[in-house]
Order: sequence, then structure tokens, then C-alpha cells
Amino acid sequence: MGEIRNSREYGSFRSSVSQKKVVVDDDDSKVWTMYDAGPRNVKCPLVCLPPVSGTADVFFRQIMALSGLGYRVIALQYPVYWSLQEWIDGFRKLLDHLQLDKIHIFGASLGGFLGQKFAEATYKSPRVHSMILCNAFSDTTVFQQTTTAPTFWLMPAFMLKKMVMGNFTQGMTEPAIADSVDFLVECLEGLPQSELASRLTLNCQDSYVEPQRIQNIAITVIDVFDESALSTSVKEELYKCYPNSKRAHLKSGGNFPYVSRSAEVNLYIQIHLRDFHGTRFSAIDPEMITDADREAIKQKLETDGAEANSE
Repeated sequence: MGEIRNSREYGSFRSSVSQKKVVVDDDDSKVWTMYDAGPRNVKCPLVCLPPVSGTADVFFRQIMALSGLGYRVIALQYPVYWSLQEWIDGFRKLLDHLQLDKIHIFGASLGGFLGQKFAEATYKSPRVHSMILCNAFSDTTVFQQTTTAPTFWLMPAFMLKKMVMGNFTQGMTEPAIADSVDFLVECLEGLPQSELASRLTLNCQDSYVEPQRIQNIAITVIDVFDESALSTSVKEELYKCYPNSKRAHLKSGGNFPYVSRSAEVNLYIQIHLRDFHGTRFSAIDPEMITDADREAIKQKLETDGAEANSE
């Protein structure tokens, strides 16, 4: 067992936040795994969507830190879906089951792509109020697997895992990043062949985001300057999709900064969500908002009002 999974911090998470299993489809084999932490009176929570290799608990540091501050955080693990439309329909049913009309999404890699596609699919009746995209992409063709994606369901688990681990940081790296890779490898090892094959299929089947349909959604893009699975051109393409997005750059963090650089990532999440404090789309319990937050909200409202009057 790796350093993180064996740590007191992770043990505290598993003992204090219960894991839930939810079925929302007619097919009862499609089970969503989730952790839901924080005040239930918050009706526009932060929903975390993992990468191909991740399980719901990869966001345990976001869950523990942010729920402790009064935010409601839901981390999810996907059932087996073989098409984007299937996944979108299943996710919509899950939100209906949880009685959530609107959400904020934190999407990592594949999770970021799926979040964008869901926002795009529901743009006429929006369910996504804002998004934080971490090491995400907007076009699956960058992985150059669109022709082989339909065959992933046939491949044995060891071949699929080898494909995924080929994108992980290789060689010498600092301990926090190395530990994050070990943690995600353990998550990957625990995924059954069908789950992994379905995720890789969603990740690689020919599809791209139509950003013009989701331009009204507030977006923060988080990425790293050190080695990761995504090239600079892929990152720049995402920036082009959302020219008005906020940018949050980390000097380092690897593929999984929400694990290796959780304090920095959590700060960026709070900055992003602070814009919605005091509204019905707040992800935090109103009673937990600090005086500093209230002052920031007041200043923002005054600034927004001044800008509106000047137009």
C-alpha cells in the first residue's frame, strides 16, 4: 500500500465520509460510487469528476479541506457507459436523483471533458453553473486513438492499464508528485476491465466540445508547467475555446495536482467559487462565509454595479 493510502489523512477521510452507491438507470449494474460531504442545505455543490485512472476518492483532499470550510463537495466514480450520450443521460439522472438543479464542476482530464460535454448538451436548460477544468482537453483526437477506441471493450485489463500508465510521469520526480502517481496507479489497479475500457472509450472516441454553446458559464482553467500527459498545444487549444476563462497555473504538480498540490488547487477552487457566495448558486453554507469573504463579495457587487452603470 502506498504512502497516501496508508496515511493518517486518508484514513481519517475513509472513516469520516461514507461511500455511497447509487443506481439511476434501468440497468441495475450501472452503479455510481460517490462521496457527498458538507452541508446538505447547499443545493449547488461542487461535483468532482475523475480522470480515466481515478476513483472517487482521488479527491479526498478537496473533500476534507473544503467541506471543513462549509462547502458541499460531491466526488463521483462513473459506471460503465460506452457512449458520451449514455454518460450524459446517466449523469442527468443522477443529478435529478440528488435533487440538484445546478452544480459547479471540477473536472480532471477525462472528467473535465465530460463536464464540458454535459454543459454543452444541457445548454438550453443549463445544469452546470460553472466549471473548473484541471489538466483537461476539448478534443479527443489529440490522443490519436479514435480508430481503435471501438475495440477497447475487447482488450484485456493489463493492456488497457499499460496504455494509461504510459502517460504517467516517468523517472525521477519530487516525492509529492511521485506519491500522487503511486496513488493513482493503485486506483487504476482496482478498476475492473469493463470500467477502464468504457472510460478509455469515452476518452478516445471521436468527439470535440462546441464551446460556443457554453460561453455563458464561468470557467477556471488549472494546469501545470511541468511534465504532464497533455502537450502545450492541447492546453492552448482549451484556452482558445474559453478566451474569457480565468487561468490558474501551477509551477509543478504533474498529472494529478489535486493530489500533489492540493493546498494550491483548493485555494484556486475557493477563489473560483467565491464569486457565487451570497447567491442561490453558492456552494458554501451561508453561515460559514467569513468576514473576509463578505467584504470580497461586497466589493465585487460594487465593482459589477459600477461597470454596469458605465455601459
